[in-house]
Amino acid sequence: MCVRVLLVEDDLRVAAALSTALRRRGHEVVPALTAAEAIRADPVDLVLLDLNLPDRDGLEVCRQLRQVDEDVAIIAVSARAEEYDRVAGLRAGADDYVVKPFSMVELEARIEAVMRRTARSARTMSQLRVGTLRIDVNARRVWVGDREVGLARKEFDLLVALARQAGMVVPRDRLQLDVWQTTWGSRHNLDVHVAALRGKLDDAGLVETVRGVGYRLRTG
Repeated sequence: MCVRVLLVEDDLRVAAALSTALRRRGHEVVPALTAAEAIRADPVDLVLLDLNLPDRDGLEVCRQLRQVDEDVAIIAVSARAEEYDRVAGLRAGADDYVVKPFSMVELEARIEAVMRRTARSARTMSQLRVGTLRIDVNARRVWVGDREVGLARKEFDLLVALARQAGMVVPRDRLQLDVWQTTWGSRHNLDVHVAALRGKLDDAGLVETVRGVGYRLRTG
């Protein structure tokens, strides 16, 4: 199982050792020494998140990463071993909590378990329902009530990106990344696709503009 891992660890010695061990097991490693680097990182399959970071509390980072991507797997890594700390990590959005020191055998087993759970969750997300809107992600088909709506490829991808976080504001940069795989590009391009999507859904208020931030798919 090859996993793209965001390794958030400020201790250079620990980060180097973990990176080497993960790559030997066939994983791709994206390093981040600070919370700021972790938040700016490109999408990954799994985050290994040290909770003791120099620029921000790790629990806050965990909550922000979960808000940005509700499907990414997160394993909190910390020397804090009390039950309270483990519960706080899980409540912040981590899928698992590993106490330092740990063996690579244990960490790899936890990675495999978390990725299996994430894969099962992703399969259940193949059918999305938001109010009268129904989306079959695998078949790339959309219905509003009983009426099927024909969407262009990018319009469909945009709708899915919004529907996966229905009711929440999805930042413009996140939509650019999800739909066009880059944060570079014309802001006008996104606006044009949103306008086209609104027209085809025949409900201009379904996709709401949050000025200066992004867009939100209305849930009611």
